[in-house]
Amino acid sequence: MQKHHLSLQYFRERLAHYDALPQLVILGLLSGVMTGLLMVLFRLAMELPLTYLLGHPDNFEALSSQQQFLWPIIGSSVLILIFYLWPQTAKQIGMVNLFERLAYHQGRIPGKSIIMQFVTAAIALSSGHSAGREGPSIFLGAACSSLIGQRLQLPNNSLRLLIGCGAAAAISAAFNTPLAGVIFAMEVILMEYTIIGFTPIIVAAVSADLVMRSILGHDNVFDVPLFHINTLAEVPWVMLLGVVVGLCAATFNRIMLFAYKVKHWPVAIRFLLAGLITGIAATAYPQIMGVGYDTISEALWGRLDLQLLCGLLLIKLLITPLILGLGIPAGLIGPTLFIGAIIGAIFGVIGGWFTDMPVSHIGLYAMLGMGAMMGAVLNAPLAALVALLELTGNTNIIFPGMIAIVISNLTVRYFFNLPSIFLSSLQAQGLDYRQEPIAQALSRAAAGSLMETSFITTALSLSTTAAQEILAKKPRWILLQDVGQAAKSLMLPTDLQSYLARDETPEQINLLDIPAERLNIVEISFRATLYEALQKLNEQHISTLCVTSNKGDIMGVLTRAQIEYYYTHKQTL
Repeated sequence: MQKHHLSLQYFRERLAHYDALPQLVILGLLSGVMTGLLMVLFRLAMELPLTYLLGHPDNFEALSSQQQFLWPIIGSSVLILIFYLWPQTAKQIGMVNLFERLAYHQGRIPGKSIIMQFVTAAIALSSGHSAGREGPSIFLGAACSSLIGQRLQLPNNSLRLLIGCGAAAAISAAFNTPLAGVIFAMEVILMEYTIIGFTPIIVAAVSADLVMRSILGHDNVFDVPLFHINTLAEVPWVMLLGVVVGLCAATFNRIMLFAYKVKHWPVAIRFLLAGLITGIAATAYPQIMGVGYDTISEALWGRLDLQLLCGLLLIKLLITPLILGLGIPAGLIGPTLFIGAIIGAIFGVIGGWFTDMPVSHIGLYAMLGMGAMMGAVLNAPLAALVALLELTGNTNIIFPGMIAIVISNLTVRYFFNLPSIFLSSLQAQGLDYRQEPIAQALSRAAAGSLMETSFITTALSLSTTAAQEILAKKPRWILLQDVGQAAKSLMLPTDLQSYLARDETPEQINLLDIPAERLNIVEISFRATLYEALQKLNEQHISTLCVTSNKGDIMGVLTRAQIEYYYTHKQTL
């Protein structure tokens, strides 16, 4: 037992360092496996009831008009009951909350949030609300990984990376796209690319995908036809597609932000309104209900007529951001893919009318629309491009995909000045997720990685001989602490050495009475990041902190100079 404890303690201490690659790989594997298993349960929780009732998880068209109207309202009613029974836990779910926990709580997500997100998202999607399962999946993966770190009492810098691992694993398991999961975690969640960070996140994404394939098989999420761009004469049409998708992405963002303005309304009113809106729309267009992957596949194969495509685009673009802004606990990535596929299919159909420019397969434009919409709404162009490549397995998508995605992103970012929908939602609540470069760099390592452990603890009163023995050991710091008492202060050995060099020195010395600079004890956990340590130094207007273990024992001393040296010399590791 003692050996196990020492091994775990060493594991924690190594993780405090930014370059603890072997330990990070182990965490990535653990995160990926646990997230993969959780994703299997989450998917089954939605698909099994719907398969039993509808014959297929997406077959909401089989319901009668009355059922299509009532199902979202019934789902909203159940959600209202849950939110009223557990109001505090209900506030701790969703992608916006995930970013808030990362920005303001060092990635600590309560364990109860996993259960709440799992249950509420399953109810919302099973009852036909026009939303996606990817957002809840990402939150579940991130929260599960955060809980692993909290239970193991790991340093806070590793919690942040664990959340990235969980997010990558969730995307990988949701779409069978491990590489897109990795890029998404780096581009959207962590908002930085680091050499050390890539490896554990890759391990997490691959292991989650392996778990999902092993249990549920390897069925493609979408039925994608083979295609390629026919001629470079189509490039202007692809560029126009990017512009239109960008306009729709900005509209999506604005509608969702508008709906956020009524967040102060009671949950019952907001959820019933969302259920009523969805129910009414579903009676005319039942394809909008649920995740709608079957409709995306139909659009990819060009099996939907133009009138239906236009109706689906209008309804989905209005309904989804509205109900998500009203607080329905589901995701928006799936709907962005749906909307993008519909826009692309419309372009494919209309393009076929021009005899002088025969367009490629409609599925090519539908897929380009999916990538462009995802990239524009999430402000994740690289993740969107990689997702296109993995979903199609067709390198012909890269060239037109780059054009459509870049133009849609430019349209949203520079014509409408809108960041990703997640950051927009945070800012709507008066919060911000963006970090300064110094905060990013110092968040990668923990206080325990820099602390000076060369210190000696001594009683306040000691003999001259004992003082000389202390100096002979050449410590960097002397900690003043009587047996059974809390630490009093810190002092430098040079001050004691100067006192002993005097001509007359008493046999017994009180270290609180001799001329010396004594520093008050201000503690910080070894789990805190260097950025947390710097913030505490600035708040207290001090230059030294005592780093403590989980049990409260002083492990070492951390100075402002050490942090500044790390940032200027080592933060690029």
